[in-house]
Amino acid sequence: MDIRCEWAETNELETEYHDNEWGVPEHEDQRLFEFLILEGAQAGLSWDTILKRRENYRNAFDGFDYNKIAGYGEAKIEELLQDSGIIRNRKKVLSAINNAKTFIEVRDEFGSFDNYLRGFLEDGKPIQNSWKALVEVPARTSLSEKISTDMKKRGFNFVGPTIIYAFMQAVGMVNDHVKDCFRYQECGKLQ
Repeated sequence: MDIRCEWAETNELETEYHDNEWGVPEHEDQRLFEFLILEGAQAGLSWDTILKRRENYRNAFDGFDYNKIAGYGEAKIEELLQDSGIIRNRKKVLSAINNAKTFIEVRDEFGSFDNYLRGFLEDGKPIQNSWKALVEVPARTSLSEKISTDMKKRGFNFVGPTIIYAFMQAVGMVNDHVKDCFRYQECGKLQ
């Protein structure tokens, strides 16, 4: 039996997410945008709550097509606020639209959102931590604070340092699998 990070043993959905996605370096902008929106939607909630609604989010937000989302008007906002398959929080819905617009601006400036993010990493390479237990893993770091500050200056919202650190973990900017986890070595080899 594989040993995995203990947070991923709550249910099958979390286990699948952990085993196949979490900590794997992601470079495709649309997927990065998806994680950014989902992490923001999670604020104040559990990740499990968002994972259970992930497909609903994909459907409601046009597959996380940031170009389409940037153009959402009042009719679409009202439609989203009536959609019981997502978190119907006006601030979070408006944040997704705002962040789509800002995301496009960052892509225009850096060539891709991935280029922007990797610019915060030494040589653009993921950070390899070596935690022995989940309790050692921080909720935020000085780097997540730096990225959060920069993103806020650019106009993003729902991007506090804790949200950004969770985003960094999800998209493989940092390998926070515990050392005993079977994914630790695998994710450590990916860039």
